[in-house]
Amino acid sequence: MLIPCINNSLDELIALLNQLSQEEYSKSCFELSGSSIGEHTRHIIEMFQCLNQNYDSGIVNYDKRERNTLIETNTDFAVQMILDVKNCISKENRNLELKQTIDGNAVNIQSNYYRELLYNFEHCIHHQALIKVAVLQCENVAVDANFGVARSTIEYRKQCVQ
Repeated sequence: MLIPCINNSLDELIALLNQLSQEEYSKSCFELSGSSIGEHTRHIIEMFQCLNQNYDSGIVNYDKRERNTLIETNTDFAVQMILDVKNCISKENRNLELKQTIDGNAVNIQSNYYRELLYNFEHCIHHQALIKVAVLQCENVAVDANFGVARSTIEYRKQCVQ
């Protein structure tokens, strides 16, 4: 169930990116503290890429992402990177070690692939919510009402309507 949800969320992001001009995509946005839609998109993509690239070694460190500026400035390249992510996330669950530095201290946490996929999915939705703030400044861009909304919130809203 997780993989189809991630794919759906990434498809929504692709649909949005296909509506944006390169200028809208890479323009600094005051509402996003000066970052761009492209920067948030790059961040989403690179978190998934980092997980995928480190699956075999079993050691994931999200601090060591590539930070490829082409992703944040070129929508066609970003869409291709999203498609690549979609094509490689279906993997068996396995134990992973998550490494991170927090306030100068090394932290190692035991995790697993599915838990990290879930983290990346929730992280993706969070950044989509931020992207939605910027997109509202763009004319002629249609965005789904549920874009950037947590799945639990969508389900809760459905229950409230009934």
